[in-house]
Amino acid sequence: MPLRSARVLGVPIHAVDWPGALQTISHWASRRESRCVCICNVHSVVTASQQAEFRAAIEQADLATPDGAPVAWMLRRLGVARQERISGPDLMHRYCALAANRNESIFLLGGTVGVLQGLQDALLADFPGLRIAGTSSPPFRPLTSEEDDALVAQINASGAGVVWVGLGCPKQELWMHAHRGRVQAVMVGVGAAFPYLSGMARRAPTWMQRCGLEWLHRLASEPRRLWRRYLFTNSYFIVGALGQLWRRLLER
Repeated sequence: MPLRSARVLGVPIHAVDWPGALQTISHWASRRESRCVCICNVHSVVTASQQAEFRAAIEQADLATPDGAPVAWMLRRLGVARQERISGPDLMHRYCALAANRNESIFLLGGTVGVLQGLQDALLADFPGLRIAGTSSPPFRPLTSEEDDALVAQINASGAGVVWVGLGCPKQELWMHAHRGRVQAVMVGVGAAFPYLSGMARRAPTWMQRCGLEWLHRLASEPRRLWRRYLFTNSYFIVGALGQLWRRLLER
């Protein structure tokens, strides 16, 4: 069935709950379908509203989940009752539990060699039956066409149903968009999930996640890198969201 969506700052975000997200990805994975799943927080929504190439990647994604409490809150204001936040680290962890029970294999793409090793160790400790069909830590530079072809061949030969892509936003979304139809698996861009689940970075306490303050924890952890992003993107999102809700109110 087609997924319902609502536009947040003009960007389509799917209204999906946890069972729906997991079942949809599992269905695609069981058929080895080439699909793109984008996890959309405030930063990605704002970036998509400003950059045409990135916007196209989100627009054409098979599933774009509301990550970040403000995005889920906007969906609720737009008529999606009880919309939950579907975040990258939580989605990856929950799905790996299902994959382990179903004997389904996954592929890990992104991060450093050390992060990938730590991630494998952590996932196998949590889910001993999980099948990790392969991993790849690509260089930070663009791949040559030969290197890219080899990576696609490696993923397809692994038999993995899902490729977890941890290249960071917007690189991972653009990579998935460019490889849709070539990679015979569900590609899910999960960004910071790799360092979080590997234990190499500390995630915000649960109460901060529930209160929509995970961004504050990240800012406190990496102020020099993130202060500009949060100052401008959060401000832009707040102004844009209020404007969208105001226009919607006037149209009634």
